[in-house]
Amino acid sequence: MIIDILRAFIVGGIICSVGQLLIDYTKLTPARILTGFVVAGVILSAVGIYAPLVEFAGAGATVPLTGFGHTLAEGIRKTIEDDGFLGIFTGGMTAAAGGITAALLFGLIASALFPQKDK
Repeated sequence: MIIDILRAFIVGGIICSVGQLLIDYTKLTPARILTGFVVAGVILSAVGIYAPLVEFAGAGATVPLTGFGHTLAEGIRKTIEDDGFLGIFTGGMTAAAGGITAALLFGLIASALFPQKDK
């Protein structure tokens, strides 16, 4: 169990370090960096690199935004196998529905508990 935690910490830390380096040394906006991470997760899943990383690192690879891209890609792949062409449009959202719902719900709760203040 300690080894699993260490793997997750190291891989997740490397992914976050790449993001920090992009923020510090490029003129990319945070929104572009975040979008790039999601797209990178999709591309790495499509070429078969990200799934072994998820097996190795667990939450260290699934929690960052690259993991969201991986979830979308895997959902589309599985739904295409089951439903054919229609899976392109439905698979990603079906696979990521739980995470999207949680993000919206917790965002709503946070906005209700901590109202916006003028600066």
